[in-house]
Amino acid sequence: MDNLNFNKIAAGVLCGGLLLMAGIKAGEILLPHQDIEENAYPFEVAEAGDGQSAPAIPEDTGPEPILAMLASADIDAGQALSKKCTACHSFDAGGPNKVGPNLYNIVNRGIGGVDGFKYSTALSEFGGNWDYEQLNGFLYKPKSWVNGTKMNYAGLKKPNDRANIIAWMRTLSADPAQLP
Repeated sequence: MDNLNFNKIAAGVLCGGLLLMAGIKAGEILLPHQDIEENAYPFEVAEAGDGQSAPAIPEDTGPEPILAMLASADIDAGQALSKKCTACHSFDAGGPNKVGPNLYNIVNRGIGGVDGFKYSTALSEFGGNWDYEQLNGFLYKPKSWVNGTKMNYAGLKKPNDRANIIAWMRTLSADPAQLP
């Protein structure tokens, strides 16, 4: 390598370094560093106790109530949400049972009440009707609402989503159930 090529490479590296330093300096001038008085997201740290007891972990208290949301629920959004349910359920009057039972006229129907569908023992023995509160709890987290159910679905965590789909399922009836 001759001296001229070495000089070109060295000049390029030096110019790049100078440009970098000038950019950093310009950035400091345009946006000077400021110490903040308090954190934007303050964290509260509990005082250390005797070290013997573990901190309490809040338990899942269950689904938020949705009864007040049902009157203003978006039925079209509920129907759109039901698309992921159609792999296992049908929603038509007289529709077939699939992996899961037909859900036509589900609101206020007996739990485990579709003739010709073999429910899990846990769901058959659960008893009661699919009222709004039962549907809300089951759609929130099926496996914890009815321990031992065969339904493999994680659940709907958003209360608006549950209200929308329950309001839509309410319309799937010749005589829809009364709103609470």
